Amino acid sequence: MSTDQPIRWGIIGPGAIARTFADGIAHSRTGKLVAIATRNPEKPGLVENFPGARIVKGYEALLTDAEIDAIYIATPHTGHAEWAIKAIRSGKHVLVEKPIALSAFDAEAIYHEAKKAGVFAGEAFMYRVHPQTAKIVELVKSGVIGTVRIIRSSFGFNMGSFKPEHRLFSNDTAGGGILDVGGYPVSMARLIAGAAEGKPFLEPDKVSGVGHLGQSGVDEWASAVLKFPNGVIAEVSCSIMAQQDNTLRIIGSEGRIEVKDFWFASGHKGGVGRIEIFKGSEQQTVEVKEDRWLYSFEVDAAGDAIGAGEKEFRAPGMGWSDSIGNLRVLDQWRASIGLEYGVEKSDRRTTNLAGGIVRRGSSIPQRQIPGISKPASVVTLGFEFFPNFAAASLTLDAFYEAGGNVFDTAFVYGGGKTESIFGDWHTSRNVPRDEIVLIGKGVHSPLCYPDVIGKQLDQSLNRLKTDYVDIYFMHRDNTDIPVGEFVDAMDAEVRRGRIRGIFGGSNWTRERMDEAAAYAAKNGKTAPAALSNNFSLAEMLDPIWAGCVAASDDDWKKWLNAKQIPNFAWSSQGRGFFTDRAGRGKHDDEEIVRCWYSDRNFDRRDRAIELATKLGRSPIHIALAYVIAQPFPVIPLIGPRTIAELEDSLSALDIKLTPEQVRWLEG
Repeated sequence: MSTDQPIRWGIIGPGAIARTFADGIAHSRTGKLVAIATRNPEKPGLVENFPGARIVKGYEALLTDAEIDAIYIATPHTGHAEWAIKAIRSGKHVLVEKPIALSAFDAEAIYHEAKKAGVFAGEAFMYRVHPQTAKIVELVKSGVIGTVRIIRSSFGFNMGSFKPEHRLFSNDTAGGGILDVGGYPVSMARLIAGAAEGKPFLEPDKVSGVGHLGQSGVDEWASAVLKFPNGVIAEVSCSIMAQQDNTLRIIGSEGRIEVKDFWFASGHKGGVGRIEIFKGSEQQTVEVKEDRWLYSFEVDAAGDAIGAGEKEFRAPGMGWSDSIGNLRVLDQWRASIGLEYGVEKSDRRTTNLAGGIVRRGSSIPQRQIPGISKPASVVTLGFEFFPNFAAASLTLDAFYEAGGNVFDTAFVYGGGKTESIFGDWHTSRNVPRDEIVLIGKGVHSPLCYPDVIGKQLDQSLNRLKTDYVDIYFMHRDNTDIPVGEFVDAMDAEVRRGRIRGIFGGSNWTRERMDEAAAYAAKNGKTAPAALSNNFSLAEMLDPIWAGCVAASDDDWKKWLNAKQIPNFAWSSQGRGFFTDRAGRGKHDDEEIVRCWYSDRNFDRRDRAIELATKLGRSPIHIALAYVIAQPFPVIPLIGPRTIAELEDSLSALDIKLTPEQVRWLEG
């Protein structure tokens, strides 16, 4: 985009913050306001509040407007992610009023879309690009107050009384203080903690929050303590029902810095901002005089980035990783006080993040799994690491929309949370049950007994909101129990119709599998016909968890090839061994070192890197392609924590390794 032409802005949502941003555009050097999108174009005052702008009916119309370069999204919080993604997919640059999304997971999805589309995306913390903020950072770095030790910051006001009609008290619009104003003191604390280390920002390694939830279920006042790796402690608070002093205090070994209303800097229309420095009995005032309007700095910071072809704010503006990290802290703060909005739960969040109906795609290849009548995707999605439905649903939606239909759950994952999330997901999306290949697992140690199988399956099916699983695994083996007793118990569930495909062992040895098959054949029982052991290009040297069994060595490969039993392989990409987290000189990750470091594995890693370089891919892609390319059925389990990680894994599915390449990788 030519830097000589102004950035033509459109605004979605004509509320108070939109009017303030429009003032910023009017007093900027890079921007021009072209249009306002509203659902009610007849609303009084629009022409007066947004002079010179076209009034457009409906948000969708703005997305296809050829005269718009960038869109500022000023809807209530609950609409930020949806309209940001829609705008990005329409090829528009976006600036989203804070918070950019309700959670860090949602924000990651937005920035991933922006990366794919090649457009600018930013979160609108206007104070971050104001000269006063740069001056505060400069003073901290100069050591004027010595070593930073404590940061105290608040943003709180008093609405006077409960107002059910106001967005700040509405659970439906994600009201309360933490998301509305709590992000300011948190973002400043992370900025200052980073400045003390000479970094753009720093993430806390511990967050502990408390708060008061009012009658509508939103936080009316709340506080949190953040502990940073460099020893800095931050105390932050916010409120919508308590007036606070709203002063930033940076306390060092030799003095302190105080800034009143740091987010307001030198004022809406310009003025003088004051930074107070206290050292013993001495006090110094540093004035930051600015004639420019507060929001014009934000408009120009975005405009300069767009003009330069950059996709995010320059520091100390909120870049992508900074923005996501800030929301991670808010996520932890909310979790500490039990604050989950109704719109994040399955009965309300029935669409994907962009507001669309979840429909199954076809880009993930399918295969036929012995014993399963339905075609199955060549990879299986595991999702045990997500904190709640809203976070997990992003990845579940994306996997299903790409064509994935095999899902891995277990009785013990998150104390049943994974099973409940899956049950909520497939019912809230109305996903046809006959399109899903669902894996259930039970009887993990120490409750590894035959009579536990049926009892746990009762609970699992209730959580999963279904009356059967397609595949069932015993999560561990108990060799003190005759294998026939386990076969009998699983065969009984097959006959009851609660296992309608195949069953077998997860972390079972070849010997026990053979013994179980022999017992079944002799006694007219259903034989185990599936395995879920580790399988990877890197051979697991030491069990990751107690009772784990790997099936990657030569003897296992011979057995798998002879039996042609499908193996749903966990840790199929070596749990980071094929990424930059590992290397001959890297020993920070104790698990990777313990489980995977050997000369043979490093030789294989070297060859994966070499082949990846030739193919223009990543070593981790080669590791996944290797698993799928075996002459026996291996269905890798993948556990992405973001949509970006999911799509990165799925990008490996078009790599078709030849038998010669497989043998070469093995050495």
